[in-house]
Amino acid sequence: MAYVSEKGSGGSTHLFCFSHLRWSFVYQRPQHLMSRAAQEFRTWYVEEPEFFDGPPFLRIKRDSSDVSIVTPLLPRRHEIDRDALLRRMISGLIAELRPRRLISWYYTPMALRFTDALEPDRCVYDNMDELSTFAGAPPGLIEWEEKLLSKCDVVYVGGHSLYRAKRHRHENIHVFPSSVDAAHFRKARGLFDDPADQRAIPHPRLGFFGVIDERMNLPLVREIAALRPDWHLVMIGPIAKIDPETLPRAPNIHWLGCKDYKELPQYLAGWDVGIMPFAINDATRFISPTKTPEFLAAGVPVVSTPITDVVVPYGSEGLVQIAADGRGFVAKAEALLSQKRAPWLKNVDAFLEGMSWDDTWAAMRRELDAFIPARKTKMEARRV
Repeated sequence: MAYVSEKGSGGSTHLFCFSHLRWSFVYQRPQHLMSRAAQEFRTWYVEEPEFFDGPPFLRIKRDSSDVSIVTPLLPRRHEIDRDALLRRMISGLIAELRPRRLISWYYTPMALRFTDALEPDRCVYDNMDELSTFAGAPPGLIEWEEKLLSKCDVVYVGGHSLYRAKRHRHENIHVFPSSVDAAHFRKARGLFDDPADQRAIPHPRLGFFGVIDERMNLPLVREIAALRPDWHLVMIGPIAKIDPETLPRAPNIHWLGCKDYKELPQYLAGWDVGIMPFAINDATRFISPTKTPEFLAAGVPVVSTPITDVVVPYGSEGLVQIAADGRGFVAKAEALLSQKRAPWLKNVDAFLEGMSWDDTWAAMRRELDAFIPARKTKMEARRV
């Protein structure tokens, strides 16, 4: 039973995506993929609940991409069974919609606590990160992931290192590394007007954008700034799970806060070098940073710490420079500041060809459509 496009043709395939990430937090893999899913299916993005003083309800807002953002609003009272309440609310919504076909798509195994009774036609686990290694990982996550792996029909993983770690845990698993909206970020190559809060920052500028959390090597940021006080580090992104007081402060470090995805090319256009100063720890062991191809599409040369999925393929292809400490970062950045970009850009554009989110979504759809009843029967037998 293949999933032909039903958007706008009176069809009733509904895709319910269960995520640990707020839709409005940082525009990344889930938003790229669900926006494309919404062009074909009625798509619902279920966030983690918010708590308030009032009766429970589902706040539903339609995004400009045609994705319906579902936010459960739950009472603050701790004595209620929140999973049971969520189960009734989500099941009630699906019952009201009466989908002819249902796809359940998971970014977090913890959502299975209140969706375990669903019987979708397809169950997908898009394992973009190894969440169990992140700070504040919920207890029982590994056990719930095992249950999800036994329930889902197809597994996608966000990088080659994660694929190597998970490939023996499911019989239908496929690797889909970070893709890029090259056209969006390529705008940076032709922009010359700085945003107001970046305009007064002197050059050379070394820039970072992304979530600032336990995955960032803050001592490394401090060291780079101290080694070259005439360079300026522009740091963009929300601060999560770390104390803002621990951020290194110096006249040449500029914390500009979170910016909208649409604004990023304008900021990147004013950077001389991009930096990815990730810590080398459990939380970064399996990451495949989406910002790597985004930096490249913007035409910004990059220095990164030796993250496995950055070293190969980006480092080995000569597209990204790799350094492990502050002096190494400074040396690599100095070389990039003096290099001619034209030959490098030619290699970048050739490498990024075929890495679009459109291509990734199309390939995921093919795997979804390739699902056959014989495989379902085999997997159901294994679950029993």
